[in-house]
Amino acid sequence: MSAVETQLTILARRYETGEPVRVTVSAGKVERVEPAWPLGSVDDWPWIAPGLFDLQVNGYGGTSFTGTDVTPERAAAAIRSYLAHGVAQICPTVVTNSFESLACGLAAVHQACLQDPVVAAMVPGCHLEGPYLSGEDGPRGAHPRQHIRPADWSEFLRLQDASGNRICLVTIAPEVEGAVVFIRKAVAANVTIAIGHTGADSSQIAAAVDAGARLSTHLGNGCHIQLPRHPNYLWDQLGESRLAASIITDGHHLPAAVARSIVRAKGIGNTVITCDASGWAGCAPGRYQTSLGDVEVRADGKIVVAGQDRILAGSGATTEVCVAQAAAFGAATLREAIDMACRNPTRLLGFREYRLMAGDAAHLFVYHPPTAESPAFRILSTIVAGRVAWGEIPVPA
Repeated sequence: MSAVETQLTILARRYETGEPVRVTVSAGKVERVEPAWPLGSVDDWPWIAPGLFDLQVNGYGGTSFTGTDVTPERAAAAIRSYLAHGVAQICPTVVTNSFESLACGLAAVHQACLQDPVVAAMVPGCHLEGPYLSGEDGPRGAHPRQHIRPADWSEFLRLQDASGNRICLVTIAPEVEGAVVFIRKAVAANVTIAIGHTGADSSQIAAAVDAGARLSTHLGNGCHIQLPRHPNYLWDQLGESRLAASIITDGHHLPAAVARSIVRAKGIGNTVITCDASGWAGCAPGRYQTSLGDVEVRADGKIVVAGQDRILAGSGATTEVCVAQAAAFGAATLREAIDMACRNPTRLLGFREYRLMAGDAAHLFVYHPPTAESPAFRILSTIVAGRVAWGEIPVPA
């Protein structure tokens, strides 16, 4: 998105402190943040925070980013859907499938970025989750077994070419053939590596981390139903200080106690909140056909492989829901949870961090926070690169 000349002025309360401020945005950046104490109460003022950034989003509203049927227009619409949820940036995620399906999905996202400046500003990179994952039931999750395969650097380079060089994050299982060599090559090419959907033993996880892996993808999910007490790959990742962890705090993927335990082990600064929303997020409850099998969207928002109750097929929640739920779990304060879904992923992926500070990119969202009576965010506007991309800037009394 090109810089804009229009100047925005936003009156709101800082998400970190509650202090009322006047935020001036110009040419795509935060120009000034100044105190703005009014004479009256600020209880009804909206709040302002850096826009959310989700590094694992698989689609929305019936559109998956993986497949031969996704078009640039459908990809753009799915990406833009997240603006209504306070999300300023996402990593569209393609998941285990044939080369053709992965390449088509990545190419569609790339073309969407070329055609739509808002989408281009929202997509700093793409996430490749698989196909180099465990083929075992449990760790494999909903990833189709027939498309699981050894790590293949030459295939990755072709996928990277299809994406317009946008793949910035790859989730891989350390035990697959060729994993360590792949990780070293990816790290040398400035691609961040995550461990996920794995049944690896302690030595395999250590080898992946030594090679440069830096993240555990949705830690606590994509696992066997039963594990040895110890050692096991959850403890190995949880206790590895060189690995950050992403977690899905939608209320279905992790119990509250597990989310709290992961955050306390990793620390606020090394935990990333993701929604891992599937292509059926935002769809009405029901059964949906896909080329790889049916999925079911349940009335409680849970999305599962149809015909059973244990294997999740991504999430039906959006990012701000997971942020609010992390705070409700007691895993973090609301301020910390916002940082875990914004500042932490930008640092992890090596992008310039954007904060509520002069000189930073104006990716922002304005909202009313969750309360005991209304436990969901009320998003008022989302600003991307200095433009109001969704909603309106409120004018408080």
